[in-house]
Amino acid sequence: MPSAYIALGTNIPFNGLSGLALLLQAVPALEAARFQTLARSSVWQTEAWPPDSGQADYFNAVVEIDPGSVEPQRLYEALRGVEAQFGRERRERWAARTLDLDIVAMGNFVGVFGEVVLPHPRMHERPFVLAPLAEIAPNWRHPTLGANVGELLSATGGQTRLKRVAPLCTSAP
Repeated sequence: MPSAYIALGTNIPFNGLSGLALLLQAVPALEAARFQTLARSSVWQTEAWPPDSGQADYFNAVVEIDPGSVEPQRLYEALRGVEAQFGRERRERWAARTLDLDIVAMGNFVGVFGEVVLPHPRMHERPFVLAPLAEIAPNWRHPTLGANVGELLSATGGQTRLKRVAPLCTSAP
């Protein structure tokens, strides 16, 4: 089974952790769910979406994992379980969240797999996904658009404020 790219995001605290510290705890939670981490991007701070939402900034990263023999829908379900461990509640679209985990891409999977659409249908519009993905997979190419991650990031036109915060490593910077 090929690797999967998982986008991580947070903009509200949980159990006294927020931003970088919370994302640092999310990676071991993914590993505890039996997904080996193969690569980790930096953590990036970005403005909330939509821009006029009044929400706090987001902290985002992308990790590459080995999903083992898990198919996309089962990976999705496992990620929802990790989100629940971090107090995630799904009430409304674009609401603030303690932890958001999205499958950005998974090997050569293209299409709808249960509740999962691969690659993520809006990833190419999101600099907060593309910038960290470019760090760990600069040669990744969108399977339906044909563009590589750098080209996709350039096409967003720098419309979103992005700031690299720190590496997503097990020890604080």
